[in-house]
Amino acid sequence: MFLIGFLTIAAIDFSFCNGNHDVVVMCRESEKQTLLQFKKDLEDPTNGLSSWEVKDDCCKWKGVVCDNFTGHVLELNLRNSYTDGIVDGVYQRYDKLSLNGKINPCLQKLKHLKYLDLSENNFTNIPFPPVIASMTQLQYINLSNAGFVGTIPYQLGNLSSLRSLSLRCTQLATDLSWNNFCSPIPGWVFSLGSLVYLDLSSCNLIGPIPKGSWNLTSLETLDVSYNDLNSSLPNSLFSTTNSLVYLSLEQCGFQGPFPTIVPNMTNLSHLDLSCNSLNSTIPSWLYSFSRLEVLNLGSNRLEGRLPIPNSIGNLASLYSLDLSYNGLEGRLPNSIGNLASLEILELSYNGLEESLPRSLGNLCNLRHIGLSHNKFSGELFTSSSKCIAIHALEDMFLNGNKLSGPIPETLGRLTSLNTLSLEDNQLNGTLPQSLGHLSKLSGVDVSNNLLEGTVSEVHFTNLANLWKFHASGNWLTLKVSPDWIPPFQLLAVELRSWHLGPKFPIWLQSQKQLQLIDLSCTGISDRIPTWFWNLSSSTTHLNLSHNQLYGEISYIPYDLGRVFLSSNNLNGTLPRLSSNLIQLDLSKKLFSGEISHLLCNGNKEENLLLILVLKENFLSGEIPDCWMAWTSMRVIDMGNNNLTGNIPSSMGHLGSLQSLHLRNNHLSGEISSSLQNCNNLVMVDLSENEFIGSIPTWMGERLLHLIVLILRSNKLDGMIPLELCRISSLKILDLSNNNLSGAMPWCINNITAMAMKPNSSDFMHRGGGGGGSNYQYDKILTLVASVDLSNNNLSGNIPEELTGLLGLLSLNLSGNHLIGVIPKKMGDMVSLESLDLSKTKFVGNVWTRLYVYVQDRKVSEFQELKQDRMSVAEDETKFTELARFAPYMVDTDYKKA
Repeated sequence: MFLIGFLTIAAIDFSFCNGNHDVVVMCRESEKQTLLQFKKDLEDPTNGLSSWEVKDDCCKWKGVVCDNFTGHVLELNLRNSYTDGIVDGVYQRYDKLSLNGKINPCLQKLKHLKYLDLSENNFTNIPFPPVIASMTQLQYINLSNAGFVGTIPYQLGNLSSLRSLSLRCTQLATDLSWNNFCSPIPGWVFSLGSLVYLDLSSCNLIGPIPKGSWNLTSLETLDVSYNDLNSSLPNSLFSTTNSLVYLSLEQCGFQGPFPTIVPNMTNLSHLDLSCNSLNSTIPSWLYSFSRLEVLNLGSNRLEGRLPIPNSIGNLASLYSLDLSYNGLEGRLPNSIGNLASLEILELSYNGLEESLPRSLGNLCNLRHIGLSHNKFSGELFTSSSKCIAIHALEDMFLNGNKLSGPIPETLGRLTSLNTLSLEDNQLNGTLPQSLGHLSKLSGVDVSNNLLEGTVSEVHFTNLANLWKFHASGNWLTLKVSPDWIPPFQLLAVELRSWHLGPKFPIWLQSQKQLQLIDLSCTGISDRIPTWFWNLSSSTTHLNLSHNQLYGEISYIPYDLGRVFLSSNNLNGTLPRLSSNLIQLDLSKKLFSGEISHLLCNGNKEENLLLILVLKENFLSGEIPDCWMAWTSMRVIDMGNNNLTGNIPSSMGHLGSLQSLHLRNNHLSGEISSSLQNCNNLVMVDLSENEFIGSIPTWMGERLLHLIVLILRSNKLDGMIPLELCRISSLKILDLSNNNLSGAMPWCINNITAMAMKPNSSDFMHRGGGGGGSNYQYDKILTLVASVDLSNNNLSGNIPEELTGLLGLLSLNLSGNHLIGVIPKKMGDMVSLESLDLSKTKFVGNVWTRLYVYVQDRKVSEFQELKQDRMSVAEDETKFTELARFAPYMVDTDYKKA
């Protein structure tokens, strides 16, 4: 991104050394003492300035450059250089020179200093050094990512010799803080006529760019990206900076249209206006910048039916074009084939449509083409072109369009192709054998298409560089010889919905670097071979679910992170687990026996398991009392088993637990008070057990993040505690089929989540995992708000406050001893779709109350139900049948009621 900017700096003559190189000149003693005084206020944890202590000549000190003739200090380059990389999955930075401390004002004694670089150091929260603004002789200042805070001092405007000013503060993965100037861009910046390079990116600058006349007649590089300028693009920016070569305004909060003024930027080669809110069409004057090499307008709100005119062919020097994530519609012009220098074309996430122009094949230098998530149709590409199907292409991303038809055999002509991404289209036919010709191919994704047919060894003949093969969601069949050894070493393979069985794929034994494996729904009916568990020490994701695997599994290997084996025919006792496991799904199988050996293995290592799914097995015995070793756990689902006993007290150690499913077991006793320590719980389902006692008041006092609470079909008694009304986030409350008594809570309208009308775009999706195997909380949408208190011994009236739950979709109060009349405001509950008040003791004219409900709903659909509902007797015991049709009734039919 900053390549041109760096080249600009390199072109500025900052070489201040001069004189006779045969004459050795020592540094000035006064300037040496100034530097030592400056160093006293610095902290140097890496001892990078050790040469300042052992060498007498300060001109030989690290970061110091002197004039060869006079001995004056000209440059002070204390930029922190460092190496970085990923070690054990964690970003590590190794500083070679990381200074902090204070900037001593004695620096101003260096009257000949022209070059000052303190960038990439750790002067965290130190105010911008005012001494720098007083050094009028400075020509180069670089304080990028040095941690200084405060406002940029206006005295910098007095540095009339300044040619390069860089205050960039790109965030690094260390404890360094950003430069945080929190001020508008000062107006004096735009009066520095000698300035060639200006970088104020990521400085937390706020407010618009100053308007008015600019005097930046020499400016070649301007970067103010990643600030909150929050204004329209100023005309002055485009009208007075005709010397610009590099202009970056990425993510600045600019909004509105492009300026109407036609800029005179004849030298501009790099323009980045991405990640703003520009909402006009692309101006025609933009295509007159004949020297433009990089144009990035991605992630705006640009629009237009024919947004890319033929004049785009004038940008003969363009090598990178990014218009992705906009609202562009229509077709691509044929003139795009005139961009002979184009290497990167990114138009993803627009509304572009019709066929891809054949002229794309003329772009002989293309390395990357991204056209995903548009509306293209017709052929994928044709060979009628100068370059024979764009033979130089390295990356092709056509995923998420509406591409149809087969993938052509001419795919094999893309001999430079490195990445092929065609997922989420409507491509049919089979995978072409010519795929095997692409020897440079490293990544393939053809997932979620309509491909079918047979894939053989020929398809992979020359793919020695392939490391990623994602092809899930097709109906392809892999037929290879039993002794086939692939030419590649995959890191990721996803073949969900392929036909691989009935035998386990033996060719996987040759893959020693696999990290992600998804062979779910592939018709494998076999034992998992022993060699498979020792396949790779780096495998972190394994999905073999929805097959017919059988046999026992004694141990889940150490290195696996996420394992999905649900819906198979595996049996025996549960396997032992490694402490590295993050997610385990062994549901819908035939596992039996106790759970204790899986969780209580005496391993003192920290267990990383987040999600444990053991539902729908034949597990028995008590829930083990050793949860203190599993404190990272977030989801536990052991529903639909034969578990007995109480909820163990050690579950109180699960402070991160969000979802607890224990439904349909034989658990008994009172609900353990230890669960009140699990105050991050979002969903609790203890239904269909034998719990006794009252509903604990601490549920409403401690579990304040609950969205779903299901306690149905137990033996709970007592009153519904008023404390439940404190759980404002609650969307589903099911206490049915218990022995609860007393009145309904009058404070129920305090549950504000049920009072909000549903939002169809809002849904609950929690849990972890990948590859389509994310564990969801029973896929319960947050737009489903329901209350079920049926089949208890509740008495009294329906509280009027209940009618304030305007977001409620389902309400069931049947099978209680409720009396009185139906509240008149029941008709205000416009979201209500299911209402059951049967087997209650309401009095009054039920038909009239129902009419009020129907009239206020103002629903007139389903006229054909009239005859059905008119045959329903006017009997309170039939109220449920009538209410079932209530949302579809016509008001006029009940005016007689």
